[in-house]
Amino acid sequence: MTNTHKFNLLAIAIGAILLTGCGDAETTLIEKDPIEVPEDDHDDDHDHDDDEYTIDSMGRLAVLSAESNVATIFDLDDGDQLDSFTLIHTSNTLTSSADYRFAVIASRAQDYVGFIDGGMWREDHTAHLHDYEQSPVMSDFEVTGSRPTHILSHDGQLAVFFDGDADAGTPASVKVATDTQISSEADPLPTLDYTINMHGVAEPRGEYLLSTIRRDDAENTSVAKILPDQVGVYHLHDDVYEQEQVLDVLCPDLHGAAQNEDYVVFGCTDGVLSAHEHDGEYEAEKIANIALLDGLRIGTLYGHEESDSLIGIASGHDAGEVILIDVNPEQSTMEELSWQPEADATPVSYAFSHEGDAFLILDSQGVLNVLEAHEEDGGLHWELRDSIDISEQDVSAMPEGMSFSMTVAQNGDFVYVADPIAQHVLQIDLESLTITGDIELDFAPDNISWLGIAESDHDHD
Repeated sequence: MTNTHKFNLLAIAIGAILLTGCGDAETTLIEKDPIEVPEDDHDDDHDHDDDEYTIDSMGRLAVLSAESNVATIFDLDDGDQLDSFTLIHTSNTLTSSADYRFAVIASRAQDYVGFIDGGMWREDHTAHLHDYEQSPVMSDFEVTGSRPTHILSHDGQLAVFFDGDADAGTPASVKVATDTQISSEADPLPTLDYTINMHGVAEPRGEYLLSTIRRDDAENTSVAKILPDQVGVYHLHDDVYEQEQVLDVLCPDLHGAAQNEDYVVFGCTDGVLSAHEHDGEYEAEKIANIALLDGLRIGTLYGHEESDSLIGIASGHDAGEVILIDVNPEQSTMEELSWQPEADATPVSYAFSHEGDAFLILDSQGVLNVLEAHEEDGGLHWELRDSIDISEQDVSAMPEGMSFSMTVAQNGDFVYVADPIAQHVLQIDLESLTITGDIELDFAPDNISWLGIAESDHDHD
């Protein structure tokens, strides 16, 4: 593998002009040691300017190879390859940690969750924000458990749901970690231990964890008994989550979960379970499936802090028919999104934009669709704003088992799309919906994840 892959700007796509958002960034990479700034006295009477301590950078990109057990980290400011890492196992998934410092590598079959430190992070020093930048490094830290499956993040917390293994007699569990805990290799991590295995999911919410409950098979209303049908509310005490409440609404064949600022939702066979905190306790209700679903289950959900809507994905077991649903827990409603895939296309990747004002759908034909919510008849309705075809290749040449994938920058209006056929990653400006950059690879990418310093609402008065 070559050491450097240059970031080639596509002149035909950008008219030989770099957009301001990416052309003006200047960053000096500290190869070994983090940026050191003398400690200031927080008790003095001097004002501090965040510019003295913050870094202007587009971030970094973790790319998982589809051809080998290798993950590579790229610098998004210039497209340089910073380092590559040979992973312990051959079958892996890739996502980012809750505050985007770490690439999270999971191997379900090998009971493994490990981390690559992307090398960029931010600390809040109260009087100012302090950014750090160093070379990527493979962490020695691992989160252990049986069959890690659903890995979800919310507001600085990463929850790993371990399904457990009935054959081995291993029960399910959940472990929650912040980036700081990963960096410090904290032991123990906040943990929820069950007495039975299940294919479940957990949503972290501050000191609380909303996590699934699998009842005895005789009581369980799920058709597949490995799936839970209830949700419990757990409160953290001395690194252990203790059950405080069981929501009184059943959710048969529960699969998939997401949350926004006020609500946590779970997918069920007959609808969506919606939970929110009220007067110190969680209340739940069922938003019933609309007739259009006709037996299809919403089994995947996407949410964002700034979006009242959560997007549900309903499909059959054969993954043929896909229907996108707008779920609004505040209004207790669901409706079909006006956009649906073309007959010859299937959605392969979904994401909210970093500010939550757009929902992105990448399909199997290499078309990136951008939906936006507009007010209509007293409510918000999602409509297609625009689309862009990101591939000039014959999509029928897609290698078996591979697909296009994408990741969204958390510090600007950019999305990155990986193309296994052309073996490159494209940078796309979401405002203009134009291709503004191209990272060439010498391998087919399996998945990608943005790493770096996300935008912060931290305010110094």
